[in-house]
Amino acid sequence: MPKLSHPFKPIIDKNSKILILGSFPSQDSFKNSFYYGHKFNQFWKLISAIFEENEPKTVEEKISFLKNHHIALWDMAKECRRVNSSDSNLKEIKVNDIESLVKEYPNIKAIFFTGRLAQKLYEKHFSHLNIPTYYLPSPSPAYRKMSFEEKLKKWEIIKDILNKR
Repeated sequence: MPKLSHPFKPIIDKNSKILILGSFPSQDSFKNSFYYGHKFNQFWKLISAIFEENEPKTVEEKISFLKNHHIALWDMAKECRRVNSSDSNLKEIKVNDIESLVKEYPNIKAIFFTGRLAQKLYEKHFSHLNIPTYYLPSPSPAYRKMSFEEKLKKWEIIKDILNKR
């Protein structure tokens, strides 16, 4: 099992108000050089539907979209070993320093997780941080327990939280 290092920097700036954390980039995200790069992953479709905007396609459009909506994006795992893209196959996980990130960017008022592994890793290492957290149903094509519409209803909390801040 190869040891992998996270290939992307966090997308964040001083205006970011929420942080969305995944677990670790998929193999397709590595190939496509950006977060949520699998062609059937629903992340970009969900996040754009929340704000009733066109889905960003290029890396530049995606970064601009996130920054325009005060959304920061990163992953929990800094390093791990894995066989495929499934979170259940991530082994020997070393986590990113989320605490330093939120200290450097104090406008982060809420953290969202795009899967249970990200949430569990956060709770294990950073539960002492006094920031509200929320679970979002996974946008992964492997997570079929909910329809897109059901996921979208749950993901709308992002807009609700941003509008309250």
